[in-house]
Amino acid sequence: MALCTPDWLLERIALGELSPDALADARVRLEREPHGRARLARLEADSAQTLARHPPEDFAREVARRARTADVQRESAARDPGWHGLSMGLPVAASLVLLMLSAQPERLAEPPALVPARVELMEETVGIKGDARLLVYRQHDGSTELLADRTRARRGDLLQLSYLAGGRRYGTVVSVDGRGAVTLHHPTTLVGSTRLQKGDAVSLAHAYELDDAPAFERFFFVTSDSPIDVGLVLESARKLARQPTEASTRPLPLPGTLAQTSFTLEKVP
Repeated sequence: MALCTPDWLLERIALGELSPDALADARVRLEREPHGRARLARLEADSAQTLARHPPEDFAREVARRARTADVQRESAARDPGWHGLSMGLPVAASLVLLMLSAQPERLAEPPALVPARVELMEETVGIKGDARLLVYRQHDGSTELLADRTRARRGDLLQLSYLAGGRRYGTVVSVDGRGAVTLHHPTTLVGSTRLQKGDAVSLAHAYELDDAPAFERFFFVTSDSPIDVGLVLESARKLARQPTEASTRPLPLPGTLAQTSFTLEKVP
């Protein structure tokens, strides 16, 4: 069977995020594939529609605001170990009310639970200890919802990924879905810089719209104190993706020198 251009490379072609020589070579190979030109045209059309519906500057502002709210909640909890949400200041309480109201029951098979005052976003940490983690937000009807691990999601949900470096210097973000597809989110190219920004949550450059892949969408944040081989991480993700029954729970098969956390969305029809 002839190999076809993978989805992550098709996205890079559409965005022009390859060197001139690599882009020209990729386009030549794509032209030779059955339906290659049609796949690229569909992707470009979908991207244009998504940008028209969701201006990136609006999304980025809301993501930054929610990240600041999460920081305030963590600081409040650290100052008072017995805090259960009743002693919150007015700004934090108001933010939580907005967060709860932003959940959209009609988009889920069952009514969603209220978002707790303190959400533990990442349940799994493999390798070197640290606070590096992903924050995943969903936008709907002008509101932005901070998601918890194992939240239900569906085709068409628009996500914004952000990371907290947690003292780590380098990192990359990839995802695996229930169909076995692997997507590179950060950096945007194989040769892009993996250096992380310190401090507050950093939003990735592009929002991500879920497709109709079944069962799950799982995001991995791989970090290190040294530059990361993006190709190695992608190959590890592909190996895991070839085992659908394990891809939603097992860690990436990576060297122990790399730390990783994951965030999983459960896909519903």
